Amino acid sequence: MSYNTVQLAYDGGVATITLNRPEKRNAISFELIDDLLRALEQVEKSEAVVLILTGAGKAFCSGMDLDNLKSLLGSSAEQNLQDSQTMVRLFRALYEFPKVTIAAVNGPAIAGGTGLALLCDFTLAVPDAKFGYTEVRIGFVPAIVSTFLLRQVGEKQARDLLLTGRIVGADEAARMGLITEIVPAENLMTRARQLAALLMENSPASLRATKQLLTNHARAELDVQIESAVRENAAIRTTADFREGISSFLEKRKPVWTGK
Repeated sequence: MSYNTVQLAYDGGVATITLNRPEKRNAISFELIDDLLRALEQVEKSEAVVLILTGAGKAFCSGMDLDNLKSLLGSSAEQNLQDSQTMVRLFRALYEFPKVTIAAVNGPAIAGGTGLALLCDFTLAVPDAKFGYTEVRIGFVPAIVSTFLLRQVGEKQARDLLLTGRIVGADEAARMGLITEIVPAENLMTRARQLAALLMENSPASLRATKQLLTNHARAELDVQIESAVRENAAIRTTADFREGISSFLEKRKPVWTGK
């Protein structure tokens, strides 16, 4: 199976998916979403026990692609719902992936990039990695990612990150419980493979069963929360502030909010 925006490699029981748009800082395009979903499906069917997710170049993932952002301004209500549901499929495919997942965050992971990094079972990050949910800064709403973030760091921390839209460094991200471990850049992939080797000393059947148990615990609550999140995600796109936020971001100017 061929991919344009990701690379998939196997080494023993470890599969590695690399987001491969370094010239775009691995921004999330519609094509990348499709490639990543297909790559996850292939790894799920493989003999791999552990999946490592990382990025090519200097960034892990810079969030949504600019061309995708532009297209949102002209989307219909139906297209908005479909786009939201597509993002849900990606996030849930990673969050509920039946094999153990390790994010090797090699640089900034912003907005949807933070979402991808934190959805993995383990999140390793280099010292200069950055994280943040910047949606409110462009008139958007972090509806879908909030459903997962609340489970991961608790309400107070989630309110801080989601309402301010601020960027945090690796040290603060570790203190908040966003990431598992800070690793020197030159050792990142080595450490990820060491962790994978440690995990593979365990029973593969037990790993699968444990992940299934955790997924089952979360599923009913997530189903309800995500249904609401998809509606909120689509609804915010009809507002004047959303149009102004996207336009000002693309035009590299300060937004003029109306609150409508």
